[in-house]
Amino acid sequence: MRNAALTLGLIGGVLAMFVGFFGYGYTEVVGKNQQIADIAGQVGNPMLIRTASFLAPILAIAGAAMARSQNVAAGVLMLASALGIFLAFGFNVFTMFPIAMCGLGGALALAARQPDAH
Repeated sequence: MRNAALTLGLIGGVLAMFVGFFGYGYTEVVGKNQQIADIAGQVGNPMLIRTASFLAPILAIAGAAMARSQNVAAGVLMLASALGIFLAFGFNVFTMFPIAMCGLGGALALAARQPDAH
């Protein structure tokens, strides 16, 4: 279970990085160009988007890295990543896989009772 948590957290973190790149980039471009802001509009809370874009992938990848040795802390980090993505970006076609993978990886890490057999 810990190996599955590691894999799911790593993949979820990489996918969350792509979502974060676009989310952070969008808020920056719209914030710097008034003409684009007039056409596309700014998000309701740009600081939330920027913070989640930065922290959620880091939490997921750090949780994945810890999954084999510190499963409880790893599970909490991956679940926090999934929650951060959901709160910042919502559940949509771009976020469903990062949320699901980080959430499932966190649940598996928390459910792991003993180290995986080698």
